[in-house]
Amino acid sequence: MANKRMLRTAVTMAVAVVVLVALWEGYKWVGDQTGGTWPGTTVDLPVTSNDITMPHVGDIAGELFDDIRAGRQTMPMTLYLAKKAAVTFLEATIGFTLGVVVGMGLAVLMLRWRFAERGLLPWINVSQTVPLIALAPIVVTWARLQGYPDMFGIALISTYLTFFPVAVSGLRGLQSPDVDHVELMRSYAAPWWATLVKLRLPAARAYLFPAFKLAATLSVVGAIVGEISIGTKTGLGRAILDFAQRYAVWPERLYASVIAASALGLFVFGLVNGAEWLVMRRSRQVAG
Repeated sequence: MANKRMLRTAVTMAVAVVVLVALWEGYKWVGDQTGGTWPGTTVDLPVTSNDITMPHVGDIAGELFDDIRAGRQTMPMTLYLAKKAAVTFLEATIGFTLGVVVGMGLAVLMLRWRFAERGLLPWINVSQTVPLIALAPIVVTWARLQGYPDMFGIALISTYLTFFPVAVSGLRGLQSPDVDHVELMRSYAAPWWATLVKLRLPAARAYLFPAFKLAATLSVVGAIVGEISIGTKTGLGRAILDFAQRYAVWPERLYASVIAASALGLFVFGLVNGAEWLVMRRSRQVAG
């Protein structure tokens, strides 16, 4: 059953890629044939289809396997982006871990004391309205003044994005058990922490894993934005920034770096999805 589901997922992703490539190349062909207008009209297309704005998919794919000069070394673009992605992945992993800890801590705190929920939840929601591009330099500067490496500051930016879905979904999940089940635990004189561990946390899994998937992808976004904001010399953010500055010469390289960032996001999403499958499989075995 699991193999069939994985096969369906792989086929769906492959079909989606083929459709996206067909739409990209079809749009570009139409633009080239009509001079950048809708067929049969004088209305301009919403996006120009020249090779600077929309390189051919084949050129972007070819760039992934061309050599690039990185310092004193020459290496394939795929290897260069893989090294950058490894740094970003480490930063995102730290940020995701801290985000889960902070988010679950807030969720348990708000569950335990209702006044904490009334006092904290509005501020947790408001925190996400602060522009990340403005917050990132503040966080990194603070980390530097404290003597922490830039990686820690970037991880904190990633944490800022990841704790929110975990806290909100975690609170909802911890509050999801039926009142009758909670009262049953109380009738057995179960301590509050026992009810939390044996009843509320298992019931919260349906809410937590979707939040973890969202938080995992957001952790990558936060890490990349942090790298771009402070101009670090490592990570995918640096690669995107460098290629953006040379976009007029090598637009394919910027698209290649964006593809690498997307692949990293899919990778972390797949890791959380795999963890969910293992946890749910074990739960079914225990229940059986």
